[in-house]
Amino acid sequence: MDWHDYIDSDPNVIGGKPRVKGTRMGVAFLLELFAVGWTQEQVLENYPHLTVEDLRAVFAFAHDAAADTRLVPENGADI
Repeated sequence: MDWHDYIDSDPNVIGGKPRVKGTRMGVAFLLELFAVGWTQEQVLENYPHLTVEDLRAVFAFAHDAAADTRLVPENGADI
Protein backbone atom coordinates (compact mmCIF):
# COMPACT_ATOMS: atom_id res chain seq x y z
CA MET A 1 0.00 0.00 0.00
CA ASP A 2 1.23 3.47 -0.86
CA TRP A 3 -0.02 5.69 1.94
CA HIS A 4 0.69 8.75 -0.23
CA ASP A 5 -2.53 7.96 -2.09
CA TYR A 6 -4.52 8.43 1.14
CA ILE A 7 -2.57 10.72 3.47
CA ASP A 8 -1.58 14.34 2.91
CA SER A 9 -1.17 17.61 4.75
CA ASP A 10 -2.37 21.12 4.09
CA PRO A 11 -1.15 24.07 6.15
CA ASN A 12 -4.74 25.38 6.19
CA VAL A 13 -6.27 22.19 7.60
CA ILE A 14 -5.59 20.98 11.17
CA GLY A 15 -2.42 23.00 11.28
CA GLY A 16 -0.74 21.09 8.47
CA LYS A 17 -0.65 17.82 10.40
CA PRO A 18 -0.92 14.59 8.38
CA ARG A 19 -4.55 13.68 7.69
CA VAL A 20 -6.69 11.38 5.59
CA LYS A 21 -7.04 13.14 2.23
CA GLY A 22 -10.21 15.15 1.82
CA THR A 23 -11.04 15.06 5.54
CA ARG A 24 -10.15 16.75 8.79
CA MET A 25 -9.28 13.36 10.30
CA GLY A 26 -5.71 13.58 11.55
CA VAL A 27 -3.44 10.56 11.53
CA ALA A 28 -2.50 11.21 15.17
CA PHE A 29 -6.18 11.38 16.18
CA LEU A 30 -6.95 8.08 14.49
CA LEU A 31 -3.91 6.39 16.00
CA GLU A 32 -5.00 7.67 19.42
CA LEU A 33 -8.40 6.01 18.98
CA PHE A 34 -6.67 2.68 18.36
CA ALA A 35 -4.23 3.29 21.22
CA VAL A 36 -7.10 3.66 23.70
CA GLY A 37 -8.76 0.48 22.49
CA TRP A 38 -11.12 1.35 19.65
CA THR A 39 -11.53 -1.35 17.03
CA GLN A 40 -11.51 -0.84 13.29
CA GLU A 41 -15.26 -1.50 13.30
CA GLN A 42 -15.87 1.20 15.92
CA VAL A 43 -13.84 3.76 13.98
CA LEU A 44 -15.65 2.99 10.73
CA GLU A 45 -19.04 3.04 12.45
CA ASN A 46 -18.40 6.40 14.11
CA TYR A 47 -16.68 7.95 11.07
CA PRO A 48 -18.53 6.40 8.09
CA HIS A 49 -16.73 8.62 5.57
CA LEU A 50 -13.53 6.66 6.29
CA THR A 51 -12.67 3.41 4.55
CA VAL A 52 -10.67 0.35 5.48
CA GLU A 53 -8.07 1.55 2.98
CA ASP A 54 -7.86 4.90 4.76
CA LEU A 55 -7.12 3.14 8.03
CA ARG A 56 -4.52 0.88 6.44
CA ALA A 57 -2.86 3.98 5.04
CA VAL A 58 -2.78 5.53 8.53
CA PHE A 59 -0.87 2.50 9.79
CA ALA A 60 1.42 2.42 6.75
CA PHE A 61 2.22 6.11 7.34
CA ALA A 62 2.88 5.42 11.04
CA HIS A 63 5.13 2.50 10.13
CA ASP A 64 7.22 4.63 7.78
CA ALA A 65 7.42 7.45 10.32
CA ALA A 66 8.52 5.05 13.07
CA ALA A 67 11.02 3.31 10.80
CA ASP A 68 12.68 6.66 10.16
CA THR A 69 12.81 7.62 13.83
CA ARG A 70 15.38 6.70 16.43
CA LEU A 71 14.54 7.29 20.07
CA VAL A 72 17.43 8.55 22.15
CA PRO A 73 17.06 9.14 25.88
CA GLU A 74 18.11 12.50 27.29
CA ASN A 75 21.36 11.00 28.58
CA GLY A 76 22.27 10.04 24.99
CA ALA A 77 22.39 6.28 25.59
CA ASP A 78 20.62 3.95 23.20
CA ILE A 79 17.35 2.46 24.37
